[in-house]
Amino acid sequence: MWGDTDRLAGAPISWGVCEVPGWGRMLEPDRVFAEMASLGLTATELGPIGYLPFEPAEIRERLDRHGLRLVGGFVPLVLHTEDLRPARESANRIARVLAAAGAAVFVAAAVADDAWSAPSALDDAAWSRLARHLGEIQRRVADHGLTLALHPHAGTQIEQRADVERMLAISDAGWCLDTGHLLIGGTDPADFVRRHGDRIVHAHLKDVDAGIAARLRAGELTLVQATQAGLFRPLGRGDALIDEVVDQLNRAGYERWLVLEQDTAITGMEPPVGRGPVIDVRTSIDYLHSLAPRRIERVADS
Repeated sequence: MWGDTDRLAGAPISWGVCEVPGWGRMLEPDRVFAEMASLGLTATELGPIGYLPFEPAEIRERLDRHGLRLVGGFVPLVLHTEDLRPARESANRIARVLAAAGAAVFVAAAVADDAWSAPSALDDAAWSRLARHLGEIQRRVADHGLTLALHPHAGTQIEQRADVERMLAISDAGWCLDTGHLLIGGTDPADFVRRHGDRIVHAHLKDVDAGIAARLRAGELTLVQATQAGLFRPLGRGDALIDEVVDQLNRAGYERWLVLEQDTAITGMEPPVGRGPVIDVRTSIDYLHSLAPRRIERVADS
């Protein structure tokens, strides 16, 4: 898997396309998808809801232009409040479109509210509601043929290591391994795979500058500011120990999608075509390819 792109997907966020308010300039879809295809990628996540016309035929047509298929979509939901109706309705609508457009994964993040406010402190009752409501969303998206993957994410209710451990204990939902956001919250990504490889149903690979991550945790920077300051790095150039993560995923027998996600925030002028974010994505793909011989050596030594 790691020596080719058969199960490797792109993500518009690597080109600065993000649903977080105030993130930065968003490049046009055709440019983003054309540059993905130029790198040999054949699949992508959707990007923010509304980035493409939210109708299955429109999504398929736009991706077909560039020889891409849809892997899944990232969906922020409010799950800890007593009233689940808004999240339930949103999840049903989005899951129906994702499935009809060919997706396999519904990547859910538990946000404090629809404005991405700072996470609120949850009492035991709120944690129980979150787990129960997540289970209901999981069943509903499964009715559409999709796999739910819970995404730990900076600035959401499941951010810090304690949040991750608590959700692992109170919910049986599958997880999206996100190496960057786990590390930002204080969880060792390789150790997460080692201990919970059987819970991982989707994977986002990103690398992180630990120094900037520490400033984010300390409240010196917001997530947007940290990203603009270079929080996310090409694979192999940060502190997430991506080679160890890949090794642990292989040992766990992970055979699902691997999504390259290097959260990028574009400020100022739009970079010329073929420059800007595509350079870092190419660097990350080259790094993953470089791990294939090392994997063979590890197998021979084991």
